[in-house]
Amino acid sequence: MRHGKKVNHLGRKTAHRKAMLANMACSLIEHKRINTTVAKAKALKLFVEPLVTKSKEDTTHNRRIVFSRLKQKDAVVELFREVAPKVGDRPGGYTRIIKLGNRLGDNADMAMIELVDFNEIYNASKPEKKTTRRSRRGGSKAEKPAAPVQDTQASKEEEE
Repeated sequence: MRHGKKVNHLGRKTAHRKAMLANMACSLIEHKRINTTVAKAKALKLFVEPLVTKSKEDTTHNRRIVFSRLKQKDAVVELFREVAPKVGDRPGGYTRIIKLGNRLGDNADMAMIELVDFNEIYNASKPEKKTTRRSRRGGSKAEKPAAPVQDTQASKEEEE
């Protein structure tokens, strides 16, 4: 039975697991994507996402909380300076796990975990949102005299 089992122990003692996740989180923040096993990627996602949420509000208290989990000053600085402004409007889901197949040596399930907003491949394929354009009737009064528009189809073709 797995009642109350919320943490994947990853076959390690508590101190080793916390240190490993802190190091992996620092690597993820520094490189924006890392390759690891699926189990470690899922554990890392649970570790990193609350820290990214904390970084959205840059206060001394939040920096100290994040530093107590990450233990590397450079990673904290990069998280608050570069990552937080990019994810500021996102309500959650800062990481993406992409399964890569099995490792050659021991057949372990491998995955790539990455920060979503830093992937140029996925973000480049989506066109940027266009603002809605609405034509004004009449335009500026100095250029055109106000004339009633009767044939809307012909006027749309002329604008294009």
